[in-house]
Formats: sequence, structure tokens, C-alpha cells
Amino acid sequence: MSLSRVIYAVDIGSTRCKAGQTPNFAWARVDTVDPRSVVGSCDITKLTDRIVRDLQNRKSVALGFEAPLFIPVPAEPSLLSWPPGHEQKDSPLLETIAEAARELVAKRDAWLNPPDATEAELKKRTLTNLYNALPAWLAEAHRKLDEAVFAAYGWPSTLTDAELLEQLLRLNHERAA
Repeated sequence: MSLSRVIYAVDIGSTRCKAGQTPNFAWARVDTVDPRSVVGSCDITKLTDRIVRDLQNRKSVALGFEAPLFIPVPAEPSLLSWPPGHEQKDSPLLETIAEAARELVAKRDAWLNPPDATEAELKKRTLTNLYNALPAWLAEAHRKLDEAVFAAYGWPSTLTDAELLEQLLRLNHERAA
């Protein structure tokens, strides 16, 4: 007996929620049996309740964090958007992704570990605090990386979360066929 699969995309840091909700946190869920079944929220309790319910109903659960960076990026970037056996290792798209990722990591690392920070200051410099504050430089670095990944897939960077999940599901089905 095969399990039906549900996919969760969880974003921490780049979303904006309504007043009174956890800042910079959102999630979306799609059932692969019915791709139009996208639901989501900014409420972490609803996320955990929904995951537990899916597991209790014997569904296979896939979690992806940092949507829209939910787009799966393999360790070898040449495998990104081309079918196996048709990879383009010299693509400028790949270098754009790699450069945007390196820039994001370098900026985050510089913020997390400034050279003259005291131990007390370093304790306050966590990824959670950084993403809750979401300074403009961080949002811009994520925007650049997101746009590079979307371009590699040939997708517009203006996709809604629901459209993104539909594209990912379509791609998953193509690759599984």
C-alpha cells in the first residue's frame, strides 16, 4: 500500500504576517493527489496540528524550509533544473545562483560573527533574531538568490506561493515519470 504525499513549504524570515501573528513565519501545504488543495497560515500551531493529522492519516509528509527557497537545490548545482543526463555544467545561470548564495552566506556570517563583538553581543546574534529583524540587505540578498533560482527553472519571479507549489509538483511528476 503506497501512502499519499503532502508537501509543506515553511518560510522563516521573508514573509510578513498580520498583526498579532508570529512575525516572518508562514507555511503552505499541498496534497499531491489534489494540487488545487493548497492551504496555509502564519500560525505555527496550525502547522504542527496539520502535520500530526497528516501523519495520523498515514500520509507521507515532505517538508521544505525557507520557501520560496523551498525549490530544491542539490549539492551539485549543475543538477538544478535539467533532467538527469542533460545537465549544463557551464551555464551562467548556475554561476549566478552560486554567486548569490555565496553573497547571502557571507553577509549572514559577517552579521552573526562581527570581528570585535563581545561574547554577550554574539549570544544576541542568532539567525532567528536576524530573520525576525529582516534588515534590507538580507531581504535583498534573498531576493537575488530567489530570482536566480527562478531564472534557472525558467519561471517568472512573480509566482504566487500556490503557483510555485503547482510548478514544483509538476516538475516532481515529470521527473518521477
